[in-house]
Amino acid sequence: MQQRKLGPFQVGAIGLGCMNLSHAYGVPPSPEVGEAVLLRALELGVTHFDTAALYGFGANETLVGRVLGKHRSRYTLASKCGMTGVDGKRVIDGRPATIKRTCEEALQRLQTDVIDLYYLHRWDKVVPIEDSMGAMADLVREGKIRSIGLSEVSADTLRRAHAVHPVAALQTEYSLWTRNPEIAVLDACRELGVSFVAFSPVARGFLAGALTDPAQVAAFEAKDIRRAMPRFQSAHFAANLRLLDGYLGLAREAGCTPAQLALAWLLAKGTDILPIPGTTSLAHLEENLKAADVALAPDLVARLEALINARTVSGPRYPAATQVEIDTEEFAA
Repeated sequence: MQQRKLGPFQVGAIGLGCMNLSHAYGVPPSPEVGEAVLLRALELGVTHFDTAALYGFGANETLVGRVLGKHRSRYTLASKCGMTGVDGKRVIDGRPATIKRTCEEALQRLQTDVIDLYYLHRWDKVVPIEDSMGAMADLVREGKIRSIGLSEVSADTLRRAHAVHPVAALQTEYSLWTRNPEIAVLDACRELGVSFVAFSPVARGFLAGALTDPAQVAAFEAKDIRRAMPRFQSAHFAANLRLLDGYLGLAREAGCTPAQLALAWLLAKGTDILPIPGTTSLAHLEENLKAADVALAPDLVARLEALINARTVSGPRYPAATQVEIDTEEFAA
């Protein structure tokens, strides 16, 4: 696979987001399925694995550590702090003591002495970003993490954090249907030399082309976070479905699958962009990784962007209660 820079590391252009092996999209697969996906990814040349304390409230870090710990020298390990499970509930807590405790717990679960890239999963807005970054800088000095990342923050917050300690990578949602990074933070990353990691690059499955009927959304499992996401609800979903025929036609023209088209578009947006699609399927894993071989003509990219963009996609990406927790720039209504 082609290589790209992730902070101080060189990794495969497409990484693996490990979240849905333990979290977020209904009942997670069995540990055996999770193990098979992780090992096959490693075998296929994935060298960037992304997890977090939040995912499965520690279960995902435990899975990654158990399965990949013995292969630790073969990949770059990213995890996250600042948002964890407490008494069965998701809690954002960016206090320095919490960050340091979470890191100690993560090191044990991940079966490693050091985490290569450690993100602040969410900025806790009651704690100055400088205080949270100070704690993470301490972890670098102590040799417990090698570099620092931020997730779902604005360009202004990135600059404030970077003034405390260099930020290696910024992670946020970026896909054809979530273009918010193009407002300001992507430019700020390039100005500061910060790698950009794109999560949900296939639009939480929408751009894979398999969700074509509102009945499928109605059948999402009770714990599937998409149930609460406006773009998958009622009139918004119906409006977004109207984009799909044109999108599938462009995938056929490009000679690739719909998911590969979504990933190839991101790869074409800059060599500093690293998508981390997640999957529970070996077939989808192999399909996603082959997107690195898809070259898109500039004209096709232009037609893609004209079809799916901030003006044509219906609905905000998060429900209101979640939206207030993030710091990313938003398009004007």
